[in-house]
Amino acid sequence: MSAEQRKKIIILMINMFIAIGSFGIIIPILPAYLASINQGGTAAGLMIAIFAGAQLIFSPIAGKWTDQFGRRKMIIYGLIGLTISMFIFYAVNSIWLLYASRVVGGVGAALLVPAIFAYVADITTFDQRAKGNSLVSAAMSLGIVVGPGIGGFLADFGLKFPFLISALVSLVAVIFSIFVLKESETKQASQAMDMANNESMVRKIALSVKMPYFIPLIITLVMSFGLMAYESVIGLYLDNQFNSTPKDIATMVTATGIVSVIVQLFVVDRIVRRFGEVSVLIIFISVAAIGFLLSLFASSYLIFFGISLIIFLSTSILRPVLNTLISKMAGNEQGFAMGMNNAYMSIGNVLGPTLAGMMYDVQITYPFILGLLLLILTLMITMAWQKKSLHAKALS
Repeated sequence: MSAEQRKKIIILMINMFIAIGSFGIIIPILPAYLASINQGGTAAGLMIAIFAGAQLIFSPIAGKWTDQFGRRKMIIYGLIGLTISMFIFYAVNSIWLLYASRVVGGVGAALLVPAIFAYVADITTFDQRAKGNSLVSAAMSLGIVVGPGIGGFLADFGLKFPFLISALVSLVAVIFSIFVLKESETKQASQAMDMANNESMVRKIALSVKMPYFIPLIITLVMSFGLMAYESVIGLYLDNQFNSTPKDIATMVTATGIVSVIVQLFVVDRIVRRFGEVSVLIIFISVAAIGFLLSLFASSYLIFFGISLIIFLSTSILRPVLNTLISKMAGNEQGFAMGMNNAYMSIGNVLGPTLAGMMYDVQITYPFILGLLLLILTLMITMAWQKKSLHAKALS
């Protein structure tokens, strides 16, 4: 990459780091906070599902706006949405208003995430795409590392104090972006997609079925479903099974985040170059599934900690690899493709936490069994797609 490319990537990384870090601050506090307002697993699942539902509804629109109005505006507007959401979260105690804040945050994320990855596609070559996406994904993981660590410490000053800090940090990201972030010079909007951009979300999803990257979108959906079923209840599970404190939860999330950062900075690009995106997907979906299976038998916090490291290591590889694969197959339709990627991910993120939260309140291991079954399904889809692709190449 050139010096100018690196500068732009660093700016995007800082934006992503602050945005994700500000949300990560609340992760270790959420179980105790929900308990303080007499809420349990269902509420924890809905917190994530409502956020993802808003992402789902707005992702196709965000993809259109990203192509139409530019990446910079959408990144800034997305950060503003996340900031407003955090201030609402701090200011209220009503569960319904908390749900409303998640709607605002979900809209913000729908604007932010596709715009950032489309920006990366604008400023990188085809061969540089995996590296660019890995760096931005590493910034996301670093935010998850730093945020919960800070949140666990800030909880000593009161359960709601981390929410205020989260909102203020997110506001810093807005100001930073306004003054530092420049629009990407390359315009990736495709005339072929103009008609599609005017269609409804349902029609956009129907259109995506015809795209060459449809199977990676399905893999994204099913994988997100299983992983979010796990992630949405992990804090409650640690609290219930092992009497873990907010600091214990923060320690685990921070450690898994450190692993993610290291892997995304130094490993993803190398293994993709060596094995190819599809083979990497098969390997690490398998590893994640094994992790889910082992988590059912964890007898202590430390054992569960180690298993979670395996699972999060896998996800830290799977997410940027899927983003890169879809981006490479999308050609000029980066905004639409990234918007649909976000939409399919959001479908999984809506259904996974909702079902996991309800299942957790029935039996606390059910969400992990659900995640395991979904990852096995994801693995089967990926292997069938690889076999079909290899057969098509052999015939051509």
